[in-house]
Amino acid sequence: MKDRDVPVTTAVRALRSAGVLFVPHFYDYVDHGGTKHAAASLRVNEHAVVKTLLMETQEGGRKKAFLVLMHGDREVSTKQLARLLGVKAVSPASEADVEKNTGYLTGGVSPFGTRIPLVIYVEETILGLEKIYINGGKRGFLVEILPGELTRVLGAIPIRIGIERRG
Repeated sequence: MKDRDVPVTTAVRALRSAGVLFVPHFYDYVDHGGTKHAAASLRVNEHAVVKTLLMETQEGGRKKAFLVLMHGDREVSTKQLARLLGVKAVSPASEADVEKNTGYLTGGVSPFGTRIPLVIYVEETILGLEKIYINGGKRGFLVEILPGELTRVLGAIPIRIGIERRG
């Protein structure tokens, strides 16, 4: 694939600016297909497909947003995350808040090049993978990168909050 075929998303600009080597991967986006659909389309293990989730806490009546990077085949234990952060509760952000904070549409959220700088947490076991597939800032577009780039470029904080996906 030629470099000019890669969409110039905010995420791609951020990756290039940080010197991150990446391999672009495209698939036909399906509403609510999630990482399962992306992994099947690209014929990769869903465990290596990393979802970018905007979560939030309520502190003193104010929302505080942050990102969580999780294996595609796992869920975030919001109870464990709240305990870890020392807050009462953690919940997923609304679609409107996702776009407002990240600049990306739900289903196309990348942790690279967010509109507002956000604290980023990464499921620790992701960092032990050989390579990962993470959103490149557009629905139907993943980039294959080394997992260490999450901590090097984003300062992602390793945590353990992943649980088996239900259903």
